[in-house]
Amino acid sequence: MSACIKVGLPGFGGRMGQMIAKLINEDSLFTVTAATEAANSKLIGLDIAHNLGVPNIGVQISAYPNVLGENSDVIIDFTEPKATMAHLQIALDTNTPMVIGTTGLNQMQEKQISNAARRIPIIYCANTSIGVTLLLQQVRQIASKLEDSWDIEILETHHNEKIDAPSGTALALGNAAAQGRSVSLVDVRDNARDGNVGPRKQGNIGFSVLRGGNVAGEHSVIFFGKDERIELVHKANDRVVFARGALKAAEFVVKRLDQTDLNGYFTMDDVLG
Repeated sequence: MSACIKVGLPGFGGRMGQMIAKLINEDSLFTVTAATEAANSKLIGLDIAHNLGVPNIGVQISAYPNVLGENSDVIIDFTEPKATMAHLQIALDTNTPMVIGTTGLNQMQEKQISNAARRIPIIYCANTSIGVTLLLQQVRQIASKLEDSWDIEILETHHNEKIDAPSGTALALGNAAAQGRSVSLVDVRDNARDGNVGPRKQGNIGFSVLRGGNVAGEHSVIFFGKDERIELVHKANDRVVFARGALKAAEFVVKRLDQTDLNGYFTMDDVLG
């Protein structure tokens, strides 16, 4: 691993792209060596110092994704599914590790990521927050201790511009609960209740979604028992928590290249050790 971790950053002008770029600008361990945006973006051709309040750095924002693998130690991707798949191929072609925080991927795309991890180190995680990582661990453990008579409901709230629902984090929490019960979420998932839906089916895991304002992300997992309940809550006040976790993840996967086992599919659980 080089002394300074060189980051390829697609979606530079997006919320997460800008947040990660700002953190990197404040951290001597990282530097952005490639940044991309959609071909119709007004940022194309500008220096990555744009909006960071610092002098020009000498790296221009490009419309050509291939630059992400030309001089980078890791690609950090928080874009959208189609773009992420294109970036994954670039990572494979250039043997570049990836941190993927994109949400809304389908099962086929997730399978492609899993297959790619046989050749390069990849961290794929719907939420890179340290707090959410710990929440996932607790949900899995609690679900494993409770009988099916305990109802599990997951409530998530996000800003009004989020396009996928339930959120990737909510689905990850559902998967954690299902794993704790040794069942598949596909078989017990219950969402979009509307109308005369009948009584709740025992053993199902329910989802509810709220959208509004500029909420960075709030998730609650509620275990309803007879005459008692357990509530676990995580609230992200700022997207910076996801960016911090993404950089921790980036450092982790780059270090894999200095170890015997180069390849692998990792999560934030691995990052926290």
